[in-house]
Amino acid sequence: MTLETALRFIGGVLGGLAAWEVGLSLLSAQPSVEPASLLVALFVIVGASFGILFMVTPYLTTRPFFYVLEHLTHAPAGDVVGGVAGLVAGLLIAALLAAPLSALPWVFGWTLPLIASLTFGYLGALVGVNQRREILAHFGLPWGPGHGDGGSTAASRRVLLDTSAIIDGRVADVARTGFLPGPLIVPRFVLAELQRVADSPDPIRRQRGRRGLEMLARLQKDASVPVELIEGDVDLDGPLDVDAQLLVLAQSLRCPILTNDYNLNRVAGIQGIAVLNVNELANAVKTVVLPGELLTVKVIQEGKEFGQGVGYLDDGTMVVIENGRPLLNSQADVVVNRVIQTVAGRMVFAQPRQGLTAAPAATRG
Repeated sequence: MTLETALRFIGGVLGGLAAWEVGLSLLSAQPSVEPASLLVALFVIVGASFGILFMVTPYLTTRPFFYVLEHLTHAPAGDVVGGVAGLVAGLLIAALLAAPLSALPWVFGWTLPLIASLTFGYLGALVGVNQRREILAHFGLPWGPGHGDGGSTAASRRVLLDTSAIIDGRVADVARTGFLPGPLIVPRFVLAELQRVADSPDPIRRQRGRRGLEMLARLQKDASVPVELIEGDVDLDGPLDVDAQLLVLAQSLRCPILTNDYNLNRVAGIQGIAVLNVNELANAVKTVVLPGELLTVKVIQEGKEFGQGVGYLDDGTMVVIENGRPLLNSQADVVVNRVIQTVAGRMVFAQPRQGLTAAPAATRG
């Protein structure tokens, strides 16, 4: 028997006993009620109370408790400290108001102090979380990454891994360099998607899935950045695809998503979720090329337009050479005309340097 089921029965029994006492006192005050009818009415009241409490007890006990526990576990330390400080301050204010409020006549004497405690406690916690920086700074404590001695907390910032980033494989190299801010989190549903791809009848998808599993195993063996597997269950109505579950989980854990998926990147940005894109990182660290700069590239293929030649820099940047077709399969000195940044990466347009001839690649050395 689970804890929730046991609490259901306990709540139902307590509700039935309370209903029996209240119903007996109320119905006994009616002398005209026959004993048989009284007994039937009591059993109806007790049964209804047992059923209602059996259904609602988890929503009053375990589920709020685990909901709060889940959020407190993943909440930043500054939020927790600020919230607790604000809660204590609010309850102190409510305690000061309890004495005069309890002196009020009738039902106000016990309801108003309770309402004041709930109201000021909630408002205090809310203000404490929103003003956590000022509260912690007032006591000389660091309030977040990069502030005072709290810069080390940046190393504990977790990052959610998407399936595309795992299959891509470059995340292992990025993790080894130490650029990732903290532990890598792999939800179970991402691992399940990797397994489905690895078991696909399509040989290309099967190869990609197996590569992803190999990369994940490589990450786990690498001690530079820890890898954590979490359940990551998303409690929402209706089935959700992996991307939607990742977005909900990222909002719940307040951590960024590491992905190569362009659409997921855009949707996460709309929802205000931080995204670490390996493709954007690769483009950011590519060699900066400026118009007028002289480059030496090997022309390896023809371009889309007539007379064009195409070559690549060492970092993979495509160089389109106007009138470069005669230089095919040769090293050529070219001058950069313009640089275009596209979604796929950076593209350089150049033209052959005047007065220079191309040396065939076969004769170099």
